[in-house]
Amino acid sequence: MAFKVEITPIAEGQIEKAYNWYRKVNEAFADQWFKGLMNKIATLQEMPQRCALAIENDIFSEDVRQLLYGKNKNIYQVLFTIREHTVYILYIRHSAQNPLTKNDLDNLI
Repeated sequence: MAFKVEITPIAEGQIEKAYNWYRKVNEAFADQWFKGLMNKIATLQEMPQRCALAIENDIFSEDVRQLLYGKNKNIYQVLFTIREHTVYILYIRHSAQNPLTKNDLDNLI
């Protein structure tokens, strides 16, 4: 069964912020990074349950899973939840960032 994937406005903003930062450094890499991220997110259309629960899972009221994208020191954590037949991308975080806390969530909403 194929799942629908929706990116929340918060996650869209986080993607845009990272993309714009990469564009300042290397425009070609920024485009490659963005395309790769979108392709990786698209894989959640099939078997999103294959992804492990995120370390931040305990601060949410529902299961939150993570999909990792990137390599070496440039890894991003895609936090998402599954509701019925839809995968909701909640947050995109660089691996250098600390795990989300309840306070972070309150400030993001």
